[in-house]
Amino acid sequence: MAQSAAIDGAGIGISNASSVEATYLEKYNYDIVKKFALMAIFWGIAGMSAGTYIASELAWPFLNFDIAQITFGRLRPLHTSGVIFGFGGNALFATSYYIVQRTCQTPLWGGKLADFTFWGWNLAIAIAGVGYLFGITQGREYAEPEWYVDLLIAVVWVVYLVIYTMTLLKRNQPHIYVANWFFISFILAVALLHIFNNLAVPVSFFGVKSYSLFSGAQDAMTQWWYGHNAVGFFLTAAFLGMMYYFVPKQAGRPVYSYRLSIIHFWALSFMYMWVGTHHLHWTAIPDWTSTLAATFSIMLLMPSWGGMINGIMTLSGAWDKLRSDPIMMFLITSLSFYGMSTFEGPMMSLKSVNALSHYTDWTVGHVHSGALGWVAMVTFGSFYHMIPKLWNTTIYSLKLVYIHFFLTTIGILLYITALWVSGIGQGLMLRAFDEYGNLAYSFIETVVFMHGPLVARAIAGMFIVTGMFFMTYNIWMTIAKRNTVTDEATSAAKA
Repeated sequence: MAQSAAIDGAGIGISNASSVEATYLEKYNYDIVKKFALMAIFWGIAGMSAGTYIASELAWPFLNFDIAQITFGRLRPLHTSGVIFGFGGNALFATSYYIVQRTCQTPLWGGKLADFTFWGWNLAIAIAGVGYLFGITQGREYAEPEWYVDLLIAVVWVVYLVIYTMTLLKRNQPHIYVANWFFISFILAVALLHIFNNLAVPVSFFGVKSYSLFSGAQDAMTQWWYGHNAVGFFLTAAFLGMMYYFVPKQAGRPVYSYRLSIIHFWALSFMYMWVGTHHLHWTAIPDWTSTLAATFSIMLLMPSWGGMINGIMTLSGAWDKLRSDPIMMFLITSLSFYGMSTFEGPMMSLKSVNALSHYTDWTVGHVHSGALGWVAMVTFGSFYHMIPKLWNTTIYSLKLVYIHFFLTTIGILLYITALWVSGIGQGLMLRAFDEYGNLAYSFIETVVFMHGPLVARAIAGMFIVTGMFFMTYNIWMTIAKRNTVTDEATSAAKA
């Protein structure tokens, strides 16, 4: 069931969308979208550079120079938080604020409250990042900030929810486009996850250290209920909202099946909450909990691939764009990585596969095939579409977009291939026995084996960061070009 709702506003087709949106264009709050978009690019460079540096430290350990603040353990949470919450979070704020205004045809509700979400969110990331360098961390995956940062994040998130909900309520379209469904589920789910996973007691009123209310197996289950659903809702559902808007817009065609997008939404929202415990196979948790998680992980393959197919098939009748449009190349390639990583994830949740993959670099490769291949690529494509519209101009150089695309694609493929080799090799070596029943390889032998793939991973990171610099220059010149045109027009008017 194809609908033209993929274009701005429910029921507004390609032919008359521009005339209707012109009525509301001057009222939209694009300033806040611009701020979040530019900050996303800043955090992208910072976070990915940190990741490349720590990847280099694993290959060449002397690079830590015996300085505690730049060791792997300190920089690793700086990298993950910088990329996920800095780059990804700012990108989601930017695109969600952009999409909700365009599809509801109403200005963003709340006035200066949107600016509070910008400053509050980025202040929280900066405070947490400085803390990591000095060893201040909860030590919880994707939830490293201590209690005072968590409180600030919670306040910002509640304000974000209110702004988004109120904008939806005052919409000028009767229909709520499906991208907004994904965004609102992401906001609600992340609020729930963040609050309960971070229930903690500070050591003192002014102390920077706190201890979780949970302990032992319960603490582990709570953490991975949060950890995997942070992936499920922050890094999947929200970016699917991005995909359901920008793929149809860039293709100039309605979404392939609007009915399938609704099925995709409800199936994903229901199933994801159950799968986190597959991170704890072969541990002290009850066996039935990890079996249940693996079962739902396998079931997730259906809605995930349904969404991937829906996005790719939106290009039906416009496949030639893949030859001529580098922005569409970013978007469709991201969907291909989404399909690959959502096949690999359920496979790795099987206990027999997990026995080989767990605690190896294969898991790290899988995470990055999703985080780089899906999240980063769909963000790049969306930004190349959105940013020229925010500044009312055209992209400075399509050639630079092509260069960015190929650098990123080569980097991602090299990265995940290197870690497949490293991880599967690790797993096989650690499970090998000699004729006497003893381990065939010592741990240090697995480390020696991993050196080559780790070097390849560091080089892959350099490709990706170089691509980010090309993007930054291209966006900078795009904005500068707009300012130059504006200044020339002003001078001509005065003359």
